[in-house]
Amino acid sequence: MDFSKKLKAIELRKNGLSYSEIRKFIAVSKSTLSIWLKDIQLSEQQKSRLSKLQATGYIGAKKNQSIALSRHKKIREFAAKEAIKLVKNPFFVAGLMLYWAEGDRRSGRVQFSNSDSSMIKLMMKWFRKFCNVPEEKFRIGLFIHTLHVREDCHDFWSKVTGLPLNQFNKPYIKPTIFSNRKNKLYEGTCVIKIHNKDLMSKILGWMEKYKEEYV
Repeated sequence: MDFSKKLKAIELRKNGLSYSEIRKFIAVSKSTLSIWLKDIQLSEQQKSRLSKLQATGYIGAKKNQSIALSRHKKIREFAAKEAIKLVKNPFFVAGLMLYWAEGDRRSGRVQFSNSDSSMIKLMMKWFRKFCNVPEEKFRIGLFIHTLHVREDCHDFWSKVTGLPLNQFNKPYIKPTIFSNRKNKLYEGTCVIKIHNKDLMSKILGWMEKYKEEYV
């Protein structure tokens, strides 16, 4: 424990500062501050100030949420208009259907997982062609069973995706109950990650229009 940080945190808290304000002066987590400062008593005036700060923060957060929802609604509406022309392209439809079936639609981030290298290669082309994702925005994750861990797994998926190894996350090694390798050619599961909420809204807009027209 860094006692100098703790003493400074206690001093700032006694002066009525909030945890967020204290963290501007001290690099420490809120959970640590909660432990250090749980016994510090504040005056009624200090409590009143912190309550107002909290209320202001809530109002600001709700306003930002409303702005974000409005923004993403407009993106989906624009994407729906795009889809009218794009669905005439078989490649676009193929990628959209694959993402609909295998892509992440709940977390708010664009993410596609599969162990089929041809499918990953197709989706990488789809993201580049129709989503205009900059090369540096791609991140790759690998899920590999302990039986299939090999030094060249990263190299294999690097060639498939066309991305350098510095854009790969640390692989997740999954334990397995098997003692013998079932598929000697298995290279693990590749996860394409694109942290872009606007793109997620666009893909959802494309899907909504496709469902409206064809389902």
